[in-house]
Formats: sequence, structure tokens, C-alpha cells
Amino acid sequence: MLDLDAYFRRIAYRGGRTPTLATLRALQLQHLLAIAFENLDPLAGRAVRLDIESLQRKVVAAGRGGYCFEQNLLFSHVLRALGFTVTALAARVVWERPADDFRARTHMLLLVDLEGERYLCDVGFGGLTPTAPLRLAPGAEQATPHETFRVLDQAPEFVVQARVGGEWKSLYRFDLQAQRQVDIEVLNFYVAAHADSPMLGRLIAARVAPDRRFALRNGTFSVYHLDGRHEQRQVATVAELRSVLGGTFGIAVPADAGLDAAFRALLA
Repeated sequence: MLDLDAYFRRIAYRGGRTPTLATLRALQLQHLLAIAFENLDPLAGRAVRLDIESLQRKVVAAGRGGYCFEQNLLFSHVLRALGFTVTALAARVVWERPADDFRARTHMLLLVDLEGERYLCDVGFGGLTPTAPLRLAPGAEQATPHETFRVLDQAPEFVVQARVGGEWKSLYRFDLQAQRQVDIEVLNFYVAAHADSPMLGRLIAARVAPDRRFALRNGTFSVYHLDGRHEQRQVATVAELRSVLGGTFGIAVPADAGLDAAFRALLA
């Protein structure tokens, strides 16, 4: 069973608990400020479990992060406990890919019906996760505490885009077919274990701060400021990598020889 109070302590949330848009916006931002996107378990060859007990143990109690299925499933449990109406959706990632590159659905997001409107909530897309819910209002430009987003209707799918460096960049495509837990488990198995999965063979971490985003790709650590400035440096050692993950990203990195071996291979 979900320990809602423990989750609120984890994300430092002290706001209201009524199912309103203000609550939804505050929760999505606080979740992203507190919990990093990371793929340490697939990198180390460990299974990624999606039952609520495992999610709570890892992300809430153990100070870890996770990728889309873990983060958005946990967030869906929180929202439902507060009385929100939530539907899980699946998406095809198209970020930095040709428009005709047809990929499998490897991402999860949430659809929230609220006050006569439908909102997209996503706390697990990594480096460009929206920091506020997006109305399912095709074409409308929507400001968030970070970037501006929009949703396009490209029937039979919708496309989420972010404005980056003055240009609109597509993130993922989705439709409104509801995904059950069993569907998500199948998608997760591919992402966690298939040889072609982007979660295997490389380290990915991301987190937001109020005025910037942090990203880590293998040994490349980047800081993206909201005013457009960009800083980057290389991480040279396993100890430094652990320090960055624990300090900047707030991840309680497990003491694991297999994980350290994976880190060394990435930095070689």
C-alpha cells in the first residue's frame, strides 16, 4: 500500500491534498525537483519491478530515482490516492529521430481528467520532462516553470513538443488507448532487458532545479540554464561519478561492485 505521507516527505510537499489543478501542478513540479531520472538498475543488470511495494521501497524509502514506468506509475498511485481520475498511456519516443523513424512504444505518461479538461502529466521523460501538466489542447503554447510546450494533433496520434533554442522539437507520439498494469509490465520488460533498449549500455540521469536542468550521459555532465547558457564537463573517475550522482542528482547510489564495474566500462 502507498505511504502517501512518506512520499510527501520525499518530495518536500506541504501543500493541499484536494484534487485540483493547483495541487496537480505543485505535485508535478515538486516530484521533479526531488526525484531524478536514472537507469542504474538496468545498467547493473538488475530487474526493474513495478509493483507499488517495490516502487515505494526504491524511490520513496531508499532515495533512488527511476525511469518513466517507475516514476509515472508511482505518480499515478499518488494522484489516485488523492482522488484524481488517471489513465496510463504509452508513447513512441521521437526525440532527435527522423519523422519517419517508426519506433515501438517505450515511454509512459498519464492522462488526468480534471474540472472538464484533460491534462497530460509526465514525471519520467528525463532531460525534457515537462515541469507542469499540459492541457490536451492541440496547438496551444503552454508555459511551464521551465520550457514552453505544445501538443499537436497528428491523427491518429498526438505529438508533444518542446521549444528548445527557439525551435520546436518533438519528444514523443501517443494515442489515448488506456494501458493496464499488465501492458506496462510488458513494455517495461523490453526497456529493462532488451539488447536494443536505450536503458542498457549507457548511464542516463536527469534532474531539474528551479532555474536549470542537469543531465548526465555516461561521463558527460551538463547544466542547461533557462536563459540559454550551457555548461559541460567530463567526469573522469568512478568516485567522481558517484559524487555527481549523489550530490547534484540526489540519488542514493547503491554500494554495488557490479554497478562500479559498469561505471568503469563507461568511463574507459
